[in-house]
Amino acid sequence: MWWQNLLWGFWNGLTAWIILIAHVFGGWHGYPFYNGARGGNWYDLGFLLGAGSPLLGAFGSGRQRS
Repeated sequence: MWWQNLLWGFWNGLTAWIILIAHVFGGWHGYPFYNGARGGNWYDLGFLLGAGSPLLGAFGSGRQRS
């Protein structure tokens, strides 16, 4: 189902930053950065939303209302 791929993509996108840091330091080789078996349009969209959400939150925190 399309929504399952979207949710898996979002989850893998959120955890991609942690796994990327672990891969840089030589750990967690059993977990892929991107799940190629689930690849598809909905998974890709969810992955991009998940991977970009920490960055979008960091940019939005700089603005304050008076």
